[in-house]
Amino acid sequence: MAKISPIAVQKALGGIAYPASKQTIVEHARRAGADEKVCQLLDRLPDREFTAPVQVSQAIAHLE
Repeated sequence: MAKISPIAVQKALGGIAYPASKQTIVEHARRAGADEKVCQLLDRLPDREFTAPVQVSQAIAHLE
């Protein structure tokens, strides 16, 4: 999978309330109109609760 811009991910998750589950993160990104590639990447996150944006970023770094 092509590398996704961290800015695109941040934009997709703008306004999300933490803590947030993986499912909540993916649903929020879809509702925000995120690019399908961003949504697919977020869908690959571990199935857990994230307490801050940095945790999402760290998890994404381990996927790529």
